[in-house]
Amino acid sequence: MSEAREARPGWVYLVGAGPGDVELLTLRAAHLIAQADVVVHDNLIGEDILALVSESAQRVYVGKKAARHEMAQTDICDLLVTLAREGRRVVRLKGGDPYIFGRGGEEAEALVEVGVPFEVVPGVTAASGVSAYAGIPLTHRDHAQSVVFATGYRKEGAIDLDWPALARPAQTVVMYMGVSRVAEICTELVAHGLPASTPAALVRRGTLPYQQVLCATLADLAALAESAGIRPPALMIVGTVVNLAPALGWFVVR
Repeated sequence: MSEAREARPGWVYLVGAGPGDVELLTLRAAHLIAQADVVVHDNLIGEDILALVSESAQRVYVGKKAARHEMAQTDICDLLVTLAREGRRVVRLKGGDPYIFGRGGEEAEALVEVGVPFEVVPGVTAASGVSAYAGIPLTHRDHAQSVVFATGYRKEGAIDLDWPALARPAQTVVMYMGVSRVAEICTELVAHGLPASTPAALVRRGTLPYQQVLCATLADLAALAESAGIRPPALMIVGTVVNLAPALGWFVVR
């Protein structure tokens, strides 16, 4: 790799770690993680990925769990700026992709505001990685001609979404961070036009050896999720493509 592609002191690298499986890291991500002076990482980064961090590098955990944040977002942005200004090679390591519900845009804006140079390294987002490992193609000519990503959690904690747009036929909806509000999401989708019999799935710890896949319908997903003890992190997928999971589920859970 050329010298221009090496991690540079005083830079921040917003790096996507993918959905969990270490082998889904990009080459660029793995290269930068190994070169970092400090890695600022989220809750969903597994130990097999963190094992790539140099023994001489500093690790800073800034993870967020439901109702419990290790560090506020503004403080994370300030930390990245401080570390870069110390001349360190900073990797901000995020699950999935930095720019898909990863707050990477907010952090990039903070860096631009004070003139800190940065690079964004895309990652396999949970929607595509988790659905593939669950045997659910997000698009299919017989089922879905479009796919929509949405989040069940907004900055102010509300869940005020464009429900009519999400309830359109012949599309797949992937809901990030919606496990605690599955019942509300299912109710709203049905209220805005989707049949209660619409297939829906929850995939917990997708791409990892202990992945759980729960397939149901909008009518019964919430109750089944509760009885199965499904908790975050999990992704919700809605659409008739979910019916393909039993036949296309190739991943062997160990």
